[in-house]
Amino acid sequence: MTQPALDIRSLSVNHGAVTALRGARFTARSGEITALIGANGAGKSSLLRAIIGLVASVGDILLEGESITHLATEDRIRAGLALVPEGRRVFPGLTVADNLLVGSLGGRRERQHSIDEVYALFPPLAERASDRAWQLSGGQQQMLAIGRAFMARPRVFLLDEPSLGLSPRITHDVAESLRALAAKGAAVVIGEQNLGFVKPIADQTITLRNGLVMSPA
Repeated sequence: MTQPALDIRSLSVNHGAVTALRGARFTARSGEITALIGANGAGKSSLLRAIIGLVASVGDILLEGESITHLATEDRIRAGLALVPEGRRVFPGLTVADNLLVGSLGGRRERQHSIDEVYALFPPLAERASDRAWQLSGGQQQMLAIGRAFMARPRVFLLDEPSLGLSPRITHDVAESLRALAAKGAAVVIGEQNLGFVKPIADQTITLRNGLVMSPA
């Protein structure tokens, strides 16, 4: 069996006296979608933020067999991680095209190639490339947030509640885009409350409850 793209080993997170995550263990493989399912407060966001380095944690995080636990967030991003946070958080005053450019780590030719791929994934973004992000619908902003993360060509995508606040039609479109990202070879890890969103597309589904990784859903 091939080495997992992401290997989480006994990861714990404390917020002061509150334990948000306790000894989480799971692996995610390239070309597959891993769904982390749990209610609000189950530990999904803490887990994703710990993986990208936004909160302190205890345990080990391996990216393609190499520990990245000691790396700062920006170095984890350079190593191949990307996080699409809850609430999208695009740059509202920038155009769609400029939002995408902000996420790029490559040269000019690579940037243009990546933008073309994003527009192929999300045709509505191509149609509104010169519009400001605040002018987009919530679904289009979610597409933009995912596209911006794609611009860094990550090996592992981390997404926090990507279906939150979306209409059923747009939710379906976002789900299909995540399938496409996995098909391009990335490991996709989704933290979600909405089992109906991830169940049809997930290769593995893991339940979190009170900061603990439980059996598959």
